[in-house]
Amino acid sequence: MIEISDIRSAAERIRGRVHNTPLLSASALGDRAQVRLYLKCENLQKTGSFKPRGALNKILSLSPAERAKGLITVSAGNHAQAVAWAARQVEAPCAVVMPADAPRSKLDAVKGYGAEVILHPDRATLFDKLHEEREARGATFIHPFDDPAVLAGAGTVGLEILDQLPEARAVIVPVGGGGLLGGVACAVKALNPKIRVIAVELEAGPGLKPALDAGKPVTVTRPANTLADGMTPPFVGAIPLEVARRFVDEIVTVSEAEIVAAMALLITRAKLYVEGSGAAASAALLSGRVRLSEGALTVAVVSGGNVDLARACSALLGGSGG
Repeated sequence: MIEISDIRSAAERIRGRVHNTPLLSASALGDRAQVRLYLKCENLQKTGSFKPRGALNKILSLSPAERAKGLITVSAGNHAQAVAWAARQVEAPCAVVMPADAPRSKLDAVKGYGAEVILHPDRATLFDKLHEEREARGATFIHPFDDPAVLAGAGTVGLEILDQLPEARAVIVPVGGGGLLGGVACAVKALNPKIRVIAVELEAGPGLKPALDAGKPVTVTRPANTLADGMTPPFVGAIPLEVARRFVDEIVTVSEAEIVAAMALLITRAKLYVEGSGAAASAALLSGRVRLSEGALTVAVVSGGNVDLARACSALLGGSGG
């Protein structure tokens, strides 16, 4: 488990370098699900997602010698941007292994932060490519979701939620590799063991439930063309898996169509431009996949806003989104 003291230390370490993001009331959306809904807007975070919290906490925890060796990571986009951004803050060289079909906007952003991009054609073997490059370069690996410092950084989202809305009764969190879920669950359960933590996975590629059933992380096939590309790592991490076993109260899945519908409502009713992963928690609530008691004070984590405009417009106007 990630201790609350580690999460508080992370909050101090990254304070002033990342945003304390707003928690916005979303009554029009909440009325549809008959709850009092708030949105934790990590789409307004540095680089457009929650990821800089964990990446920066990890990098600031490294020794000067570890940073000097260079940093390397693997990501479809949001973590890649976060590590590239954080590396620039400490003037450390950085390389990122990314899938060749990653969204163009995310590839361009990583390059814009000054990192070297290494494209790899097969998402299933991204980590194999990462380890090959890491050994060749001798670089320090910044894991996207299975490192205690990264989870502690992500856990600061949970600290902020209960600081902003201490009476919250449920928190809904999207899951890819599990770093955000693991960090938030550890934070909110430490502060209020009665709060309900609900995990949301892609219907087309769930990873957490199969891993819990197997008792260990398992490699899963996830769709490459989803708008929720932030939820497509090849497996859920071992640390998030143990956190979920202890602290997650419910796991649901959402379809691509439900995610697109939630994106449309977030744009039109909440005025928030978000990526598919960022809309997943809201989608679970709005589609009825998550059912809570009437009037329950609920927080949906909007994990990111990095989506290609052309793909978003295509999906929202009735295209495939692919």
